[in-house]
Order: sequence, then C-alpha cells, then structure tokens
Amino acid sequence: MARCLLLGAAVMSSHPHDALFKSAFESPRHAAALVRELLPTAIGEAISWELLKGDSASFVDVVLADSHGDLLFSTWLRTGESAFLYLLLEHQSTPDPAMPLRGLAYQIQIWKRFRKEQPAQWLPPIIAAVISHAPGGWKTSRSLEDMFDPSVMAVPGVAALVPQFSLIIEDLAHRTDDELKARSLAAFPKLALWLLRDAHDPGRILRSFDAWGPTMLEAKRAPSGVDDFCTLVNYMLGVVSQMYRDELRAKIHQLDHQAKEIEMTIAEHLQQEGRVEGRVEGRVEGRVEGRVEGRVATLRNQLLFKFKLQTLATSDEARLLAATPEALDRYAQRVLTADSLAAVFEE
Repeated sequence: MARCLLLGAAVMSSHPHDALFKSAFESPRHAAALVRELLPTAIGEAISWELLKGDSASFVDVVLADSHGDLLFSTWLRTGESAFLYLLLEHQSTPDPAMPLRGLAYQIQIWKRFRKEQPAQWLPPIIAAVISHAPGGWKTSRSLEDMFDPSVMAVPGVAALVPQFSLIIEDLAHRTDDELKARSLAAFPKLALWLLRDAHDPGRILRSFDAWGPTMLEAKRAPSGVDDFCTLVNYMLGVVSQMYRDELRAKIHQLDHQAKEIEMTIAEHLQQEGRVEGRVEGRVEGRVEGRVEGRVATLRNQLLFKFKLQTLATSDEARLLAATPEALDRYAQRVLTADSLAAVFEE
C-alpha cells in the first residue's frame, strides 16, 4: 500500500487553496521559476535567483493586528554593490479591491522590521506578485493609484505627493492548459496552478484531467513525488463536490495502480475524519459560534465608533451577521482605512 502523508488533511479542508499554493511554491526554486517569468526581462536578469531563500511573512502590529503575507523571499541584485531585494508572493481566490493597499501595508511592515534590524542600510525594494484564480479574472485594482479619484490625481503636482505602488497580477483565469504547461516549472507546481485555475469549476477539472494525466505521473516520479501527489489528490477530493467525486476517483484510478492506492487511502482517511468531526461537531459548534459572535460584536463596535453611528442599517447588520470568517477578516482590515461603510463591505 502506498504511504501518504495525511497530517495536513484538516488544514486542507478548511483552507485548501492556501494549503496547495504554499505546498507548491514555498520552495525558493519553484517560487523563482514562477516569478521570473512574470517580471520584465531586465529585472529578471538583475536578480540572483540562485540565492533566493524563504523568509518570514508574518507580522504582528498594534494597528494592523495580525497581517499575513503568503510567501516572502529574499535575495540579492547583480549590481556593482550588494543590493538586497524581497519578493512577496500572494495568493487570491477572490478579487479584493483593497489589494494594493494590503500589499503596501505588508511592505511597510517588512521595511519596519528591516529598519529595526539594520538601521544604517538602504531600504530594499519589494516586488509584490499576486497569483489570482478569482472567477472571471482579476477585474479590480492593480495599483495604489487605481484607488484614488482620477480627477484629484489629475491636479498638477498631486500625483507626485501620493505613494506609487503596483502589483504584478498573474491572472490564472485567462491562462490555457498549453500556456500553463509551457511554464519553466516542475510538474508539481504546474499542476497546482492548473487545479487552482479550475477549482471554482469542478466540471472543468474533470474535462481537463486527461490532458494533465502525464504531468501527474511525472510529478509522482519526482523525489518527493508521492507526497506531492498526495497533496494534489487531497486537494481535488476537497474541492470537487460529491456529485463529481466518483468520476474523479475513476480518473485517478486510471493513472496507475499506485495512484489508485493513494486515492483510496486518502478517501478512507477523509471518511474517518468526517465521522470524527460529526461526533465532536455538537460540542465544538457552541464554542465556535461564541468566538464568531465575539468577533462580530467587536467589529460592530468598531464600525459604530469610526463612522459615528448609533446603530447599523438593517442591510449592513444582516451582512455582518451573515459574514464568513474570511469575510470578517476582510472587514476588520478595511475598517482601518475605509472612508465609508460601503467601502468596508464592498465585494
């Protein structure tokens, strides 16, 4: 029976896109291969990709509370003098109009940490790239300038006084299978991009599965191939709805005997995990609801205080009560900088 690491199953079930993205691109080699193709040639050639190393992207700040950039890497530029550089690699499954502001907030935290550790050094440039698989493509802000009133920015001299910051957006929604396969990436990160692109449409995963079968077998033959293959299968079983699951399992079984064993092992594990979750759900549900209610109450108080309100409008209160934990995270970040309730709740 194929051995498969299943310790990440619970994490994969709650944040499957993040888990797959980090598994595929936390390796500096894979991150370098991805980002290099997104940069202008001159910048790509100036970076010492072979020196790229992972760095901590988590920062705690009294204003931003708990901000988290997905993946952060550091390296050097090939210049006459030593010049440091950061690469910030973000993942988005939904469009966020405030993404440039979030990206700038991450950069400020990185620079503050760098300045604290090396106060006499120049601040290093930070290149921020967002890998998006938002349904329909990325149709919102790509730069900080996009978030300002164009008529104000057109006033002579104003633009020079406003911070300039742009994101590199890799919009997977508009990438074809052939374009993804042509990437200078190892098989596993290529497959991760394919699955992230199609994650919102399980039927598309099934339609394109056969075209990616050889790449899946290639990934499985790599030195860490069994673990990587387990991650891919675990992700697919997590995002494909029950009505498509039997067809998906049949396609995995057709790859080879080891793939069939891996899929059956993961499916059995997920089934057992589901039974355990069912038994503890009643005990946990009350505690979880209590924590969520506490977050809602805190956010409500922040909204009332910031916008000088006595109560929220019925529609705003309903949206707050119906918010998912992920939505509450977005609202909590936006309330720090938003100039209206509409800006906080904008989707």
